[in-house]
Amino acid sequence: MFHINTRLNKVMRKRASVWLCLALTGSLLAACGSNNSVDTTAQKTTVAATTTAVPVDEEKTVEPAAERILKDDLGNEVKIPATTQRVFAPYLEDSLLKLGVKPVVQWSNGKMGHEYLKEELKDVPKLDFSGGLPSPEVLMSYNPDLIILHTASYAKDGMYEKYAKIAPTYVFNNAAGDMDKTLGTLGELLGKSTEADSVLKAYDQKVNEAKEKIAASAGGKKVAIIRFAPRGVSLMGGKYLCGYVLNQQLGIGMTKLTENENSLDVSMEVLPQIDADYIFVINAYDQGTARLKEMTDSAIWKSIPAVKQGHVYEVNDEYWLGSGLIAYEKIIDDTVKILTK
Repeated sequence: MFHINTRLNKVMRKRASVWLCLALTGSLLAACGSNNSVDTTAQKTTVAATTTAVPVDEEKTVEPAAERILKDDLGNEVKIPATTQRVFAPYLEDSLLKLGVKPVVQWSNGKMGHEYLKEELKDVPKLDFSGGLPSPEVLMSYNPDLIILHTASYAKDGMYEKYAKIAPTYVFNNAAGDMDKTLGTLGELLGKSTEADSVLKAYDQKVNEAKEKIAASAGGKKVAIIRFAPRGVSLMGGKYLCGYVLNQQLGIGMTKLTENENSLDVSMEVLPQIDADYIFVINAYDQGTARLKEMTDSAIWKSIPAVKQGHVYEVNDEYWLGSGLIAYEKIIDDTVKILTK
């Protein structure tokens, strides 16, 4: 009897243990299921909050800048650094400022730099170009990490090779003409393409508005731009600087003397051939005063139709000889003012 009861007790205890284990297991599973449900809800809430708080554009991964290889106007392959801090770009200071960049040093003629930019460049040292390009030794002292040359003439006589040893060197064939191309290229070189697009859009609007005003008041009229300098007197063509602005952008006709010329030397004999309704006179850096007086005091000068009609205007050499949108905008303002009187 005792034996049977003992076995029965053991069986009962075993069954009780099984039921207890099953109960505990069920509780644990229920608890785990409950915890999983809470975590999932919290996770969904977090994701939803994150998605709402962060703008779509900010979710995009921004790739770090990398070195690029670009070909310049002369066909040179130039390795452009990922970031540039010290840019040497003589006579491109105007365009750099439009893109929010200050050069490491600025171009000057003797002690005179870009006077119309003197406030913006007051903290930038001047480098005299009156005797030609600075030597590689002088340039090295400014430690540039990118060199941009304004014109192909700067790259002659082995200067490109010498400069390219100092820093990557990009050469424009002529940066003083098409600002769409120049600003677009500078934007690409300096990682400022967005800024370049923005300023060009605003400039195009200014050009279009000026064209409408000029067409209404002086449509079909021709102009001549005469530059007086110590080395001589010349007519400026329509392919660079102020001539480009008037002819190519504003659509104003130029004297036939410069139809196929970028620049033409002017003598007393040439003066009677100037077929222009308006003459713009530039005294380059105030160094052409003697030649200006000699020519404008002559009887030949006074016989020119535009002179007889009082359509001769001396314009500001500081920006009429400038190269960049800041100068070009000022040239447009002057031209509209003169031709719509």
